[in-house]
Amino acid sequence: MKKILITMSIISYLFGCAQQPETIKILEKQAFKKAIESKKVQLVDVRTATEYNSGHIKTAKNIDVFKISKFTEEFNKLDKNQPVYVYCRSGKRSNSAAKKLDKMGFKEIYDLKGGYLNWIK
Repeated sequence: MKKILITMSIISYLFGCAQQPETIKILEKQAFKKAIESKKVQLVDVRTATEYNSGHIKTAKNIDVFKISKFTEEFNKLDKNQPVYVYCRSGKRSNSAAKKLDKMGFKEIYDLKGGYLNWIK
């Protein structure tokens, strides 16, 4: 019985953590590219300044996800009712950033699958 409860707890934890909020959509490179080229969008690179300066998507604003107070301050300047497009190096930090944006009240958040590494392939 104890083993069953432990197993169920682990499964519940894993599936509970894997769920994305409905406001977050992970886009493949082509869909992301089409979306950001088709109109003026809120495009944000959440990598460090050094990473950003070594290459980034044209028109992207740099807001480092690791600089928590600056991150919040800068994103609060953006329109929460307009879509925001985020990316990082490989997708992990931008997914974390997207979850923070969801909690901050952003309605539509698009995350580049595979990040900048995927973008430059």
